Amino acid sequence: MRIDRIWEFLQRLSPLTRSCLLTELERLELCGIDMPGSADLQAKLRAELRPDGAADNTPTPSRYFFAPLEPLLVDGAPEHANPGRMARSSLVPIWEWICRDLLPIMARDYNDQMKVLIASNKPRDAQQAAAVFQVKVAKSLEGNLASPEGAERARTRLAAYTASPSVHGDLVKMMGALRTREALAQFGAALPENILKFDDAQVGKVTALLDAFRKKDPDAVPFALALVAGRLKTPRELMCLATKAARGRTAADVAATPYAIAVSMVLDQIDDKRVALRVALMKNRVVVARDILAELDSTESALLAGIREFDASAWGTRLREIRDAIATLVEAETSRFPDKLGHILKLRNVRGNGLLADLVWKGRDAISDGAMFCKRLVGQA
Repeated sequence: MRIDRIWEFLQRLSPLTRSCLLTELERLELCGIDMPGSADLQAKLRAELRPDGAADNTPTPSRYFFAPLEPLLVDGAPEHANPGRMARSSLVPIWEWICRDLLPIMARDYNDQMKVLIASNKPRDAQQAAAVFQVKVAKSLEGNLASPEGAERARTRLAAYTASPSVHGDLVKMMGALRTREALAQFGAALPENILKFDDAQVGKVTALLDAFRKKDPDAVPFALALVAGRLKTPRELMCLATKAARGRTAADVAATPYAIAVSMVLDQIDDKRVALRVALMKNRVVVARDILAELDSTESALLAGIREFDASAWGTRLREIRDAIATLVEAETSRFPDKLGHILKLRNVRGNGLLADLVWKGRDAISDGAMFCKRLVGQA
């Protein structure tokens, strides 16, 4: 009954506002926040706003506008400031802010124009119209965010559409990405579609492209690195752009290279997996959690093998903090089960200097142990 009353109220809101609400509910779920009744509301909103998955494929004015950012978007709810990525969940509140606060009249004209072009099936004209509006928005953002007062106004208004602490940072990154969208598009076109083997030859070719890009747009290098990571078979290989350019293999040598930020971006990948692990455990997807831990182990192993004295660096400090957070998550999960039953994620020596490898191997053994225990229980019944 309460859900019905809430739904009756939601129907009085605009479709854009309901879409913003759905995005916010999904973001909170990804953050591990359990809200009673949220699942039912999300289901009803998805059925209305995304019938048959249409929201993922149907052209809209906002989708055309954000198209240049697509390779830089990350799903989920990152809790760190990844310099080359933006959260997909930030797009809806940013779009609502643009339409209602930043450029309401221009946005209205743009939306009206785009609806006609989309209905007429003129994608090239729609792309051109979106490019014109992107320039207008980028220039307006530069003016509005240039002063502390303007930035604070934007932050305050964005808070009316989302509680995400990262949306303002994503707005700033969006401004930079739109400003260099043509250069990024050219850089992306020069990259191989898929880099199946990131050997020395490929690292050299990509580094040459990055060097040329950096001379023209040094502030946009994180976006270029994000594009490279998206083409790699294993995204953690991004660190090779820093290690191969270093004079030596120590953390200090790697930190002195032009693309040292690639190592931080690999740590961002680990932190993203930590968030994914928390969500998997919250939803009791233990096998998914096991696979996430295995991938975390491989990435951590690559960092420690590729960079000497890593533990003594600022990177090492951050890795230990992430590892401790992971240990806390897994310990909380495994403590819910009797010792005799065991657990696929049974923790051993994640804190300290140990890797996650023996945790994963022990988890595999626990699968068979748990299965045998369950069979005995069934036999006794």
